[in-house]
Amino acid sequence: MKRILSLFILSLFVFPTFAQLRKQEAVERILKPNNKAFNFGVRVGFNSSMYLVSDFKIKDVTIDDIQNNYRIGGFVALFGRFNISRHYIQPEISYQISRSEISFDKLGSQHPAIEPDYASIHAKIHSIEFPVLYGFNIIKKGPYAMSVFAGPKAKFLWKQKNEITFENFEQKDMEEELYPLCLSGVLGVGVNVSRIFFDFRYEQGLTNISKTVTYENMPSTKDDSNNIIFRRREAILSFSLGVMF
Repeated sequence: MKRILSLFILSLFVFPTFAQLRKQEAVERILKPNNKAFNFGVRVGFNSSMYLVSDFKIKDVTIDDIQNNYRIGGFVALFGRFNISRHYIQPEISYQISRSEISFDKLGSQHPAIEPDYASIHAKIHSIEFPVLYGFNIIKKGPYAMSVFAGPKAKFLWKQKNEITFENFEQKDMEEELYPLCLSGVLGVGVNVSRIFFDFRYEQGLTNISKTVTYENMPSTKDDSNNIIFRRREAILSFSLGVMF
């Protein structure tokens, strides 16, 4: 009888304590997802892109003065995060739509005394992207974390979805072919509050995305004097909001 009474009294202390520990562990998992060895999550956001033009010639005219007109695009991404103390590796897969527009004087700087004749190129590019990021948590305490990250990104441009239009050009039926695979570098900063996080990123294209520009009755010669040369890379600034598990 005494043994039973002792066990009963002990259970009054042990079981509540055990229940409190389990409850505390559940709260820790919710508030401190960065303490886990592996996380996964989803993020959505918007971007603003521009083109870094390295070489632009229309027939024998070199175009130097190019105006980038920013347009807003968007993206959605899935990611996994492998945590090692304050460090992490984060592979992702994302679907991005970037919009951009450039305008310029077709006469270039070779004819400063002539009234400008402006043309523009509008682009809407769909891409499937695979970044692999290395990050370091500058702050990692409780439910809060702040990190910086960087890494490479491979981009596959979706040819059937891309829309590129040329306005106020003398050439007819102009078409641009893009390289299907491009490489970029990513640099950014992220902030976590419990499971919710947001980040800012800057993406710099490392390779030229424009393969050729063709038009109706384009001369089929090796001489570039009648061709259009348009070499450019993308630069994208983006903001995203997400949740991590």
